[in-house]
Amino acid sequence: MKISYDPKYNIAYIKVREKIAEVETLRISDEINIDITPDGKLYGIELLNANEQLELEKEKELVILNEVTGQRAQLHI
Repeated sequence: MKISYDPKYNIAYIKVREKIAEVETLRISDEINIDITPDGKLYGIELLNANEQLELEKEKELVILNEVTGQRAQLHI
């Protein structure tokens, strides 16, 4: 999994798997798009207005937590 963030355009993308074919984008709301592969598997999630969606303006960090192992990674923004 890979999470990318573009502060210039305020867009975050959560990529779940490598792209093996063209994807179809489903617009969930004005701020969320989901990309799926032809066989219906999730490819990625695009968050428009990412600062607000991820509350990055308040928190100033992104925390990734493995619920099973307790391993934690922090990214200060």
